[in-house]
Amino acid sequence: MRIAFDVSPLSHPRTGVGNYIRGSLAGLVEAGGEVVAFAPTSPRGLKAIPAALEGIPVDLRLRVLPFAHFWRQGWSRLGRPPVERFLGSIDVLQFSDWMYPPQRAGVRATMIHDLVPLRFPEWAQGRTVRMHSAKYRNAAATCDVIFTNSEFTRREVVELLGVPGERVHAAPPAPEPRFRPDRPREERDPYLLTVATLEPRKNLGTLVEAYRLLGDERALVVAGGEGWGEQAELGGAELLGFVDDDRLARLYRGADVFVYPSRFEGFGIPILEAMASGVPVVASSHESLDEACGDAAVRADPDSPEAIAAAIEQALGEREDLVRRGLAHAARFSWAATGRIMLRAYADARRT
Repeated sequence: MRIAFDVSPLSHPRTGVGNYIRGSLAGLVEAGGEVVAFAPTSPRGLKAIPAALEGIPVDLRLRVLPFAHFWRQGWSRLGRPPVERFLGSIDVLQFSDWMYPPQRAGVRATMIHDLVPLRFPEWAQGRTVRMHSAKYRNAAATCDVIFTNSEFTRREVVELLGVPGERVHAAPPAPEPRFRPDRPREERDPYLLTVATLEPRKNLGTLVEAYRLLGDERALVVAGGEGWGEQAELGGAELLGFVDDDRLARLYRGADVFVYPSRFEGFGIPILEAMASGVPVVASSHESLDEACGDAAVRADPDSPEAIAAAIEQALGEREDLVRRGLAHAARFSWAATGRIMLRAYADARRT
C-alpha cells in the first residue's frame, strides 16, 4: 500500500502536532506501510523536514516554493493539479492541517487533532480559525477516513462535523523512546515543571496563582515557545522558551512534579511524556485529558488555583505510587500500535 503522507508542518519546530506527524509516520512504516513523505515547503523546511524524519525509511519528496503557505492554500482551494502529478500513483493520501490537496484516486484521509478553532475560536488566532474551518469542511465532505488522537476528539468530530462514526478512528499518540526514567536529568534546585506554548488555552496564569499559594522553595519552570494573544502574568516562573527534545527529556526526569493545567486538549501528549519519564503528574480535570491521564494522575479543577495547589501537594506526598502507575499507563501506548490502526482503517476503506 503506497501512502502519500503530507509532512508540511515538520518545517516548523516540533510541538504536539509535529510530534504526532513524525510518530504516526514512523508507526506506519514499522507496521509495514510504504510511505511517500511529501511537502511543498520553504527553504527552512528543506533542512528541518529531513532532520525531523531522520532514521525513518521513507521516500521523501520536497518541493521548495517561495511563499509556500500561500501556495498550499491556493492548491487546496483551486482543487488542481492532483497529487499524483508530483508523486505518481498512490493508494492513500494522508493530509495535514495545513492543506487539503486534490487527488485522482485512492483512499482520502486526514488527522484532526482537536476542534478548538470550532469550539473555542477565542482560543485560536484568526488565521488558524479560517484555515482549520476550511480543512474541517473539506474533511467532512471528502474523506474516507478521519483519524483523531483520542476517543474524546472522535466523539467531537462525529457530533460537531456530522461525520458518520464508521469513518472516524481514534489513533492515540505515544511517548518517544527518549522519554524514560533511567537517563540523565536536569541538574538544578528542586522544581515543578509545565510544558506548554504560551497561549490562553494552556491556563498558565492559574498555575502561577497556585504556585504562589504553595509558598515553598521549589521553582516553577515553564518550557515552551511564545504563542499568541494576551499573555498571563507569569511573574515568579522561570520561562525557558522552546527547548529541544533532549533537554525536554532531562527536564521531565528532574522535576518533582509535572503540572498540566490546560483547559482543553485533543489528547495531552506531555502527560504521557512525563509519566514515561518517571515523574508524578497533576493535570486538569477536563474530560479531554481523561485518556492521557488514565488512573495515574492527580486531577484538579483548572479554574481553581487552590485545587491545583492541593493536587501538587498530594502528588508530592504520593510520588512513589504515582510514578509506578504512570510508567505502567504510558507503556500501554506505542507508535507501532498507532500505525497498525491507520493501516487497518485504510485497508477497510479500500474494500468499501
